[in-house]
Amino acid sequence: MGKNDVTNTVGENDNENENLNLFTSTQIVIHDALKKLGFTENAFEILKEPVRMLRVRIPVRMDDGSVKVFTGYRAQHNDSVGPTIGGIRFHPKVTEDDVKALAMWMSLKCGIADLPFGGGKGGILCNPRTLSFGELERLSRGYVRAISQIVGPTKDIPAPDMYTNSQIMAWMMDEYSRLRSFDSPGFITGKPIGLGGSEGREEAGALGAAICIEEAAKIRGLSIKGARVIIQGFGNAGSFIAKFMHQSGAIVVGISDVYGALYDPDGLNIDYLLQRRDSFGTVTSLFDGTISNEELLEKECDILIPAATSNQITAKNAHSIRAKIIVEAANGPTTIEATKVLSERGILLVPDVLAGAGGVTVSYFEWVQNKQGYYWDEKEVRDKLRKKIVYAFQQIYEISNNSNVNLRVAAYMVGVRKMVEASEFRGWI
Repeated sequence: MGKNDVTNTVGENDNENENLNLFTSTQIVIHDALKKLGFTENAFEILKEPVRMLRVRIPVRMDDGSVKVFTGYRAQHNDSVGPTIGGIRFHPKVTEDDVKALAMWMSLKCGIADLPFGGGKGGILCNPRTLSFGELERLSRGYVRAISQIVGPTKDIPAPDMYTNSQIMAWMMDEYSRLRSFDSPGFITGKPIGLGGSEGREEAGALGAAICIEEAAKIRGLSIKGARVIIQGFGNAGSFIAKFMHQSGAIVVGISDVYGALYDPDGLNIDYLLQRRDSFGTVTSLFDGTISNEELLEKECDILIPAATSNQITAKNAHSIRAKIIVEAANGPTTIEATKVLSERGILLVPDVLAGAGGVTVSYFEWVQNKQGYYWDEKEVRDKLRKKIVYAFQQIYEISNNSNVNLRVAAYMVGVRKMVEASEFRGWI
């Protein structure tokens, strides 16, 4: 199948779909959602690719005096609804197609949460574990200089993502403000509170997923208290989800990081693990008797939360998953074929574009607060977030039942509708 040949809907040519990259598989589900809604192929032509894709080279003076040139990307998927918004990730394996897919997912999240944005995404090909504090700062500032012509509070608003944090956002905001010669807190979200950041932003992605877990548990008649939970990944999202689940009375029986997994059917000491994890979410190296990430996914539990990387649940292991509910806190952890298998087995799968919408929703709240110069307390942020996520979940679940599609397709149907309607009003379609 050619890169842009996405005439197959979910479930057709499944063996081929299993091997697709994230970008092409995202195109397939968007195409399927548009068909379910009755939109024409013209709508798909608008949404199948980002409207802009920038590739940059960033020279950075290293601590040893040498100059290393890094490759960076910024994708802007669709700006029919409003400015684009989306994170910047630092990762040694980020690709242009990954960034395109992530920008498209961000558009869907904005549509699902009914935000006045389209999706954007950025990435730099680097290994942040090997960079010093000073090298990270120079790389962050160099990236902003390289993309400065296409970003801004009314154009494209960056945010944190994998291996980036509030300090990196602060450096980027400062660099953009220097370039523009005026303070621009609304240029970027995920900033420190002292620089115009929002209460609740750091844990927003995890809180959105936790709210989805609560809603999914209600549907399955499952009490969170006493529920056995496995979380693959112990980074920002995974660690906060573990904290929230532990506080709610769930029994977290398994967690993992890039080096392996910990599993105890009687429950792990989450407070201790949270204290010992490093800034990259690593903790299992402190323990003997670890198991693999693959083994952890197949352990019996009530709720499984993939919060690590993409393509973790595939056709190879989907039949071995022993969970009642799966909530995707990572981007693209379940392949198209695996989604079909899990749906046929009656496992309730809450897709990433819904479960992961909390982060961009609170980024929107931060942008609004920056524009107003009036800031909300944490309770107000959380209350507004809960209202958004609960409404989105219930809307998607209803569409899933009425249209006889899984929650992923239903979520895409909600996510694309606003973009298509805005494109029609603009005369693009």
